Amino acid sequence: MSKIALAKRWKTRLSELLEALGKAVPDHASRFSALSRVLESYLDEAAVADIYQATLYGADAHKGQKRLSGEAYIHHPIAVAQILGEMRMDSRTIIAAILHDVVEDTGITLEQIGARFGDDVAVLVDGVSKVSQLESRKHAEAESFRKMFMAMAKDIRVIIIKLADRLHNMHTLDSLDDVRKRRIARQTLEIYAPIANRLGMRELSQKLEDLSLINLYPKRYRAIEKKVKAAKRSRKPVVNQACENIRDKLALNGLTAEVYGREKNIFSIYRKMRQKRLSLKEVKDINAIRIITEKRPHCYQALGVIHQLYKPRPESFKDYIAIPKINGYQSLHTVVVGPYGQPVEVQIRSQSMHRAAEQGVASHWLYKTETTGEHAPQQLAQQWLNSFLESQHMSSDSGDYLEHLKADLFPDEVYVFTPKGDIKRLPRGATALDFAYSVHSGVGDHCIGALINQAAVPLHEKLSNGDHVEVKTSRQARPIPQWLDYAVTSKARASIRHYLRQQKGRESLRLGRKLLRGALSNQGYRKVRIPSADKANLLEHLGLDGWERLLIDIGFGKRLPTLVAKQLIAESAAQQQHRPQNQPQNQPQNQFVANDQKQPILTIEGTERLLITYASCCHPIPGDNIIGTTTSGRGLVVHQSNCKNCKVIMRQPDNYFHLSWSAATKGNFQVVLDVETQNEPGVLATISNIIAEHNSNINNLTVEQELRHTANMRFIIEVANRKHLAAILRQLHAEPSVIKLTRG
Repeated sequence: MSKIALAKRWKTRLSELLEALGKAVPDHASRFSALSRVLESYLDEAAVADIYQATLYGADAHKGQKRLSGEAYIHHPIAVAQILGEMRMDSRTIIAAILHDVVEDTGITLEQIGARFGDDVAVLVDGVSKVSQLESRKHAEAESFRKMFMAMAKDIRVIIIKLADRLHNMHTLDSLDDVRKRRIARQTLEIYAPIANRLGMRELSQKLEDLSLINLYPKRYRAIEKKVKAAKRSRKPVVNQACENIRDKLALNGLTAEVYGREKNIFSIYRKMRQKRLSLKEVKDINAIRIITEKRPHCYQALGVIHQLYKPRPESFKDYIAIPKINGYQSLHTVVVGPYGQPVEVQIRSQSMHRAAEQGVASHWLYKTETTGEHAPQQLAQQWLNSFLESQHMSSDSGDYLEHLKADLFPDEVYVFTPKGDIKRLPRGATALDFAYSVHSGVGDHCIGALINQAAVPLHEKLSNGDHVEVKTSRQARPIPQWLDYAVTSKARASIRHYLRQQKGRESLRLGRKLLRGALSNQGYRKVRIPSADKANLLEHLGLDGWERLLIDIGFGKRLPTLVAKQLIAESAAQQQHRPQNQPQNQPQNQFVANDQKQPILTIEGTERLLITYASCCHPIPGDNIIGTTTSGRGLVVHQSNCKNCKVIMRQPDNYFHLSWSAATKGNFQVVLDVETQNEPGVLATISNIIAEHNSNINNLTVEQELRHTANMRFIIEVANRKHLAAILRQLHAEPSVIKLTRG
């Protein structure tokens, strides 16, 4: 029988599907019939026949499986297909939606799906399927999103299916316990709803937001819902009158447009209350008026007519047509003083803009004549995906990936201009540093400052709409950990972390080599170079695949250099014992000597920024006698030799080292000064000025009034070395208001 003939018998063969679904379910017929009515309204008979076959296949695969609600499992994929059918998605997407859980929950393989329904359907199903063979839920979640985004970049329909799947799941959360319900709702609110919004699918995004809110905070949701219903009744005369006046005025000016009132969704009201710290009574713009014109030029004509009819509020006009939002949203927004002196928000857009605003990337399938210009949602979505994936290929950490994803889904944005006049869209709160990385990762890595509107600003300066931004760079500049404190965009944060990881790896390699050589020397190992055979045997014993990996672990503090040295010496001795007597000796027999010398001293140069930590208990500075101990993740921790914690450290001789400062040590080092002063006006300014005169920064200050006439001050300042500190102390001692001065 042909596909078309099979499609014509669609409704007459429902009994076959009902048997697969299970007769105990009372609403199966109506659900399936509803899907068939939607599909038959826009798909040809052959496509409907393919979907029919996929539905039977899925029903058979899921036969006997039930959801927690008790209904047959196949009802869920049918419901997802229904949502996609209402978006008028193509038949291949509908088939993939019906089969989207088959691989994950049954014994069917992707190869079987590809052979039966085509490789394109198998790719879509694979993109939607989760990564579940991982122990950590957080890691599995991150890897599932990573996999999904990779598939999205190849075919955007993957995320459209996933969003429809999540929408139906959100409608059926009642069968779950409160913990799972809240976890799913929070994930939806933090990731899926913003993804839908980022793809321009405003209608679906708002549904997900409201469903998340009612499951997270049901009382708040119902309170706002009640307020919206009351406002609708009270504001109805105002909105209706304004709509009628606008229609008449537009008609007088020869403009044809659809004019109607609309309500904001519950979550958008809740978000506004939180962001602006408003009570329910203080939220006034619950209702708005939407005007849909035939073409783009008519939008501006309609705006002029409305501003003639009602006075606009200053600073309330936004032109998202000339400068679309980052997801392709285009509309004119204005707030006018409407009937009875009530403020009314008005949104004006063309018919094509309205379709794109509501359906986003899905409008490509919903309206086949949809334009594909530079601001079309599908083009912008593809650009975003490519940019996001490009920045994330450097991120290997699951936590980083989810953090970057959430940052990139930031709903609000600012629009700034490059020196050439191009527009850059960045998340609200973005800084000059984010702008630098948006230009190019190489620009970001070497930036030292910026000009905003021709004024010099630091990299942490936040950007505002309309700013003209120019980045200043230097070849010597490099990312530092502090940049992560004010970088907002995922691209900037991923690039900075990638550089720091590489730099930390290089520093830990150098430090690990230095620590191991010192430990070997202390054990009496006198070889200038460690033989390759000894290295290979030790790596095999430790289960590592490279010598550099071992040195990096030592530098990071993951392995004790003294223990590694002992293992290496033991491996070398074992090799020597098993060497045949007549084999030539490449090395002198006297490889190890008695360790009657002092432990070798490692030199600190002050340039090891990431793998050396200066202990906050004693704040060592160049010139102090120092020792060090390795700590996992922190590398080498440096203490003063007379630090109170040294007694504990020295109880573990395998894990502490005698250190010295290089004569070429450079940098700024923190030191604590405790100053007892007379409690009199101007004393703090006097001490601060003395410190500043010596080119020292004050990083922290606490003041306590000990007695009526005295005060205790604790300064944390930066110095280059003991000589620099001594100069400051001498001048402070000479100050009459200083009673007592000690180094903390």
